Amino acid sequence: MKIAAAQKITTFLMFEGDAEDAMTFYTSLFDDAEVVNITRYGADGPGVEGSVQQATFSLAGQQFMCIDSPAHHDFTFTPAISLFVQCEDEAEIDRLHAALSEQGTELMPPGNYGFSTKFTWVNDRFGVSWQLNLPAAS
Repeated sequence: MKIAAAQKITTFLMFEGDAEDAMTFYTSLFDDAEVVNITRYGADGPGVEGSVQQATFSLAGQQFMCIDSPAHHDFTFTPAISLFVQCEDEAEIDRLHAALSEQGTELMPPGNYGFSTKFTWVNDRFGVSWQLNLPAAS
């Protein structure tokens, strides 16, 4: 398990079979993104062979961990905790909104809510919540 020593606290995402798809999708959205490492369940279990036992990926210098839980849980992600992205320009916020909202749920459509130039909040197709913000020009 490789975690950057400089990052003491890491966001941990638990999936039930979608960890690799989610990680691949997220790293495709950002220029500065990569899969740092991935360990898979073997034939001995307890998870489905080949599924993600533990993985670390990086988005814009921030590391995240994810797993495919071998146990079913009666809970999933909630928008009470979300990933907040400061977008560089309108093209970026529009691109991210389109990708993340596809097969997801729009919680707040893109608009000016008074605290920034443009803001939107979505739950992606995996259930992870994203706030996308285009700050007002300084």
